[in-house]
Order: sequence, then C-alpha cells, then structure tokens
Amino acid sequence: MGAFNTETLRQGIEGDKAANLLSLYADDAELRIVDRNTQPSNPRILHGRGEIGELLEDVYSRDIKAHKLEKCIVEGDQVAYTESCEYSDGMRVFAESMITLRDGKIAEQIMLQAWDE
Repeated sequence: MGAFNTETLRQGIEGDKAANLLSLYADDAELRIVDRNTQPSNPRILHGRGEIGELLEDVYSRDIKAHKLEKCIVEGDQVAYTESCEYSDGMRVFAESMITLRDGKIAEQIMLQAWDE
C-alpha cells in the first residue's frame, strides 16, 4: 500500500478484507475504543496486530453494505479521521479516530464510536 496517507487509509477502510487495514498497523500498536459499552473510565484496549486483527476480521466478516472514510487530516505523525459504516439491515455506525504514527505505521489509535440503537 505504500507510505501512509489519506488514500492508503481510504483503501484500507473501504476495502473488503481486514488484511488491507491491518497492514497499516505497527506490530505493537494499541487501539483504545470508547463507546456505549466501553466508556472512558473503562475503554476496550487491544494490544498488538494480533488482537487488532481479530477485531478487524470480525468487522469485515459482517454483512456490510458500505464502509466509508468521511474526512481525514494528516499532520506529520498525527492523523484524525471520521468513518461511517452501513450494514445491509440498515444499521449505521459512525466513528472518529485519533492516530499517532511511528515509522509510517499506526502505533496508537483512540476510537470513539456510536451505533444506531
């Protein structure tokens, strides 16, 4: 996929395989997820490509109608972006992420997400 930029992130998110997006993460990356079930005082924290890969495999195995990178700002080693997802049953998810890059790979990510209820 080449150097990290908005287009490589778009290809990873909007692609049809978890491996595309997982390739953007450093081996020791950390992903912190905050949502209705894992609130700020007790976020879900995934360590390393193995744990992050399991999450991504689950996401990309679902019946997704559309997964879209909405907005993205890359400033040096910091990235902020929003993404939306629509499942075939009409359920929607919206997420915002803040990323720190190290050597062109995602080293840390904080994701806030909201699901239709």
